[in-house]
Amino acid sequence: MTVIAVLVTVLLTAGAVLALIRLVRGPSVLDRIVATDVLLAIVMVAIAAEAAFSRDATALPILVVLSVLGFIGSVSVARFATRKPPR
Repeated sequence: MTVIAVLVTVLLTAGAVLALIRLVRGPSVLDRIVATDVLLAIVMVAIAAEAAFSRDATALPILVVLSVLGFIGSVSVARFATRKPPR
């Protein structure tokens, strides 16, 4: 079980580092927004994996709040990005 935990941690860390690189170097604002969403998803997976490994369900409300915030943020940014500027 320890090998799996280490493997999951390494993969999540690699994904988070790549998302942070895209967040810093993103050529457009939408690239940075997508990188932020990916980073939020990685954090949620890390919390869920820790809850699964420790067999503790106290992290579930945190996951629900993070998922709702991520969804609302993504929808609001998508609506803002697709809005046409007034002429």
